[in-house]
Amino acid sequence: MIDRYTLPCMGAVWTQTRKYELWLQVELAVCEAMEQMGQVPHGVAARIRKKVTINPSRIAAIEHVTKHDVIAFLESVAEQAGKDGRFLHAGLTSSDIVDTSLALQLVEAAQLILDDVRGLLSALRDLAFAHRDTLMVGRSHGIHGEPISFGWKVAIWFQEFQRQQLRLEAAIADIAVGKLSGAMGTFAHLSPSIEKAVCQRLGLKPAPISNQVIQRDRHAAFLSALALMAASIEKVATEIRHLQRTEVLEAEEFFEPGQKGSSAMPHKRNPISSENLCGLARVVRSNSLAALENVALWHERDISHSSAERIILPDSTILIDYMLVRLTNMLSKLVVYPERMLVTLNQTGGLIYSQRLLLALVDKGAIRKEAYEHVQQHAMAAWKGEGSFQALIEQDPFIAKHLSAKEIATCFNPKAYLRHQQQIFARVFGRQVQRKSSTRTQSTIPKKTSTKRNI
Repeated sequence: MIDRYTLPCMGAVWTQTRKYELWLQVELAVCEAMEQMGQVPHGVAARIRKKVTINPSRIAAIEHVTKHDVIAFLESVAEQAGKDGRFLHAGLTSSDIVDTSLALQLVEAAQLILDDVRGLLSALRDLAFAHRDTLMVGRSHGIHGEPISFGWKVAIWFQEFQRQQLRLEAAIADIAVGKLSGAMGTFAHLSPSIEKAVCQRLGLKPAPISNQVIQRDRHAAFLSALALMAASIEKVATEIRHLQRTEVLEAEEFFEPGQKGSSAMPHKRNPISSENLCGLARVVRSNSLAALENVALWHERDISHSSAERIILPDSTILIDYMLVRLTNMLSKLVVYPERMLVTLNQTGGLIYSQRLLLALVDKGAIRKEAYEHVQQHAMAAWKGEGSFQALIEQDPFIAKHLSAKEIATCFNPKAYLRHQQQIFARVFGRQVQRKSSTRTQSTIPKKTSTKRNI
């Protein structure tokens, strides 16, 4: 069985050498299965494995003449294998080798991506717990709504990436299939038992039915999962960009010593990581569209999908790998400003407590329509600068008839909005002990965080 999960970086999955290594593994796995069934002399696969080395330059030279990559590969192998080479590719078609080995490459790539997701989830968990009770204002339509906590916002991101993890795992199961059924997929020259034995050896499942290719809805689902992952990355990055705006400045990307933000303006500190991630998300999404368009092929197959896949599969997996690592590093060093969050929270002079006040009036017997109109009247006056919202409320006879000054003051307590925070966190993270966080606030200096591997 191929050890698919030990490659040092995503780029290594998609080298020409790696592709040819997997092609050879598939060919030899078929040869070994045929040996076990008495269709090929015993020891052929072992002798070929011992003699043959992958030579991309030689394969490229042959392909220059043949204009066919699989034939060039097979001729290169045959040159080294001698007479045993005649047993390779018996009953197979090019797509048997190409599609089955591509499944192995995609599984390799996906396992590296899943490792990245686990690292991101750990960083998000730390950040969420570190700021579980850090009050800030919630916004809808970009307008102040009601108090939330920054940790609560991050917990939403955490669970979203958990869902992305599950989607990717499902996509891996969908793509991890092999096909060794011949030119039209009818097993005219090779039995299904060979395919089953080879797929088991390679750690794949046999495609229950195929024509000349593995059906491309599987690949489209895989790239759609990556596109969804990119969309969530962009979601987080967009939020960081908004929070770093000068007039907001509730959080910002860590600014490295010696870093420069502008060639013209020395004062600039820009959210460049977040902006880069937003841009790259567009590329991954566009690649998923190409994968969807690859589903419809002529009759039993054409190769219009092949040229696109040589770009979109390596590019999308490499990009998502890079994006996840970069987002993890950014969040692990994110600078959060709780004091600034409180200033912003109080910026509207208590208008954000209007619903709590409305509900308190209704609870005390006020007609909802009347209560809404009185609260809104004073809210609009406060918007216009005609006085403090709380002071206007306290002076309203209708409201005073239902609520005491103490009860009104209680409505303006932001901590009331966090009273279910522990229960929400238990639903998201489980009932676990709070972990130490590497998150940095304004008063601390973060250590440099390197990526866990080269991309």
